[in-house]
Amino acid sequence: MLVRRDSLRRLARLGQRLGYLAFAASLVIFAAGLASGFSGRVATSLVVLLVAGSVVLAPAIVLHYAVRAADDEDRGTDRRH
Repeated sequence: MLVRRDSLRRLARLGQRLGYLAFAASLVIFAAGLASGFSGRVATSLVVLLVAGSVVLAPAIVLHYAVRAADDEDRGTDRRH
């Protein structure tokens, strides 16, 4: 069970990195679009990166908290209080 949880922890970490990377890339593309004028390609790229970042990041955050809660339960601690 601990091996499975560790692999889920790594998956959550990877998802968070990819999601935040997509958001960072969208900021860079947005800034480039501001500097050079927005084209259809810039707008499409922004939408794709923001949607992809959200689709990847949201489950990764939930998985991160689920793994952390399982760790807390194993230790007998409770972070809610």
